[in-house]
Amino acid sequence: MHGRDRPLSPAAAGLHAWAVRRGLDGAPAEQVFDGLCRRLVAAGVPLFRAFAGMRTLHPQWVGRSYTWQRAGGRAEPALFERGGDYEEAISASPFAGLIRAVESNPGLAAWPSLRRRLDRDPHDFAVLAELARLGATDYFAQLVGFARGDPARGTGIGYSFATDRADGFADADIALIEAVLPSVSLAIMAQAGHGIAAGLLGAYLGGDAARRVHAGAVERGSVRRIRAALWFADIRGFTALADAHPGLAVIEMLDEVFETLAAPLRPRGGEVLKFLGDGMLAIFAGEAASDAATCRRALDAAVEAMAALDRLAAARAAAAKPAAAVDLALHLGEVLYGNVGAVDRLDFTVIGPAVNEVSRIEALCDRLGRNLLVSAEFAAALGPGSGLVPLGRHALRGVREARAIYGVEPA
Repeated sequence: MHGRDRPLSPAAAGLHAWAVRRGLDGAPAEQVFDGLCRRLVAAGVPLFRAFAGMRTLHPQWVGRSYTWQRAGGRAEPALFERGGDYEEAISASPFAGLIRAVESNPGLAAWPSLRRRLDRDPHDFAVLAELARLGATDYFAQLVGFARGDPARGTGIGYSFATDRADGFADADIALIEAVLPSVSLAIMAQAGHGIAAGLLGAYLGGDAARRVHAGAVERGSVRRIRAALWFADIRGFTALADAHPGLAVIEMLDEVFETLAAPLRPRGGEVLKFLGDGMLAIFAGEAASDAATCRRALDAAVEAMAALDRLAAARAAAAKPAAAVDLALHLGEVLYGNVGAVDRLDFTVIGPAVNEVSRIEALCDRLGRNLLVSAEFAAALGPGSGLVPLGRHALRGVREARAIYGVEPA
């Protein structure tokens, strides 16, 4: 009888109740796995090393894991970036066969597992040879699947446990591990699902908007007035570039340009609100700082971004790849920040005249021969000695009166 069907022993029942409580408490996965390992040791299971790993749903990270070692005494988390290295590592691990078993037969009556006595069985995976070198004698791995292999839920959680006891794990040790893994997996996935949702919201909405939406700010029309430095960037002559180069080459260029623009925002508290085809709208909320401090952060980020874009364009041109010139405008003003849209499709964004004005200022860059312009309101907030130079008053499309525009003094 498989571990998920047999009656629970007193030790397993205690671990099961503990795991359920931790899941209901929303305990972090790292704490749940660390607590499991400690409780298994307290129950007499001679753990030397334990591992738990799972795929995640995030544009940057493909998987996460937790490794517990008796010598360290706590679970160490790790994140894995998307790319071939992660897939190669999985395919060369003991979990590759377990994953195939779940994917090819989602109705399996038992979760697939693998066991190797490291002191006598072949070391058919590199990790087994490494564990044996460190003194491990017995290895047990199991994959606990979710939703009968539904790809939308992920493959599941892969676990492995190793001991260095001379005669390896006892049958009762393996039975206890198998019995408690289902409830532990549910506890881990309860928190992991929350984390995946938060990560996806952050990737698509930006950090601050994501936190507000995840905390319940989902009602259409729920907006608040904030004062913010607005940043609007746009690729000059993008239509001609897109017509002259293959689509995938254009997408690669857009990704590199947007990453170059976004990188200086992160350490300075800037938030990318949206990508608009070949443009980008970002804000620096001024709620916790003076206008001068907010605008200084925005200007420093802009100057750094434009210098990095020059380097990127030169490198791409040298590699015979399409290169783009980017125009950027900065403005300071009050905006409405929150949910706008249809009843079943919302956008968390900023609305107001200041948003229109910053896009109109950006449109002046080509005519004025500048790739970075700022508004009079932005310049006034920075005050004297800001390194800005007046460029005269200019009409903005859709704006009643001409506005004073400033440029950045060349370094």
